[in-house]
Amino acid sequence: MVDLGTHEIPKSFDPFGEAKESDGPGAKEYVHIRIQQRNGKKSLTTVQGLKKEFSYEKILKDLKKEFCCNGNVVNDKELGKIIQLQV
Repeated sequence: MVDLGTHEIPKSFDPFGEAKESDGPGAKEYVHIRIQQRNGKKSLTTVQGLKKEFSYEKILKDLKKEFCCNGNVVNDKELGKIIQLQV
């Protein structure tokens, strides 16, 4: 039989433990993605809450290319910049 007296049993590791303790980026910031049904198969998707240092136009361009849809960036007084995708 093996003697475990000299070795400690490993404790569980939480990879997100440091992020929960700190007030770093992403700790309290949320990105909201909403889908609103329009006529028939058409829908409107909005992405809100991205960081201000991101280039919304570049993100929009990649999303439009990836999902083959139309979209634009809307400036809202209360909510800031919002990406809208029309699918």
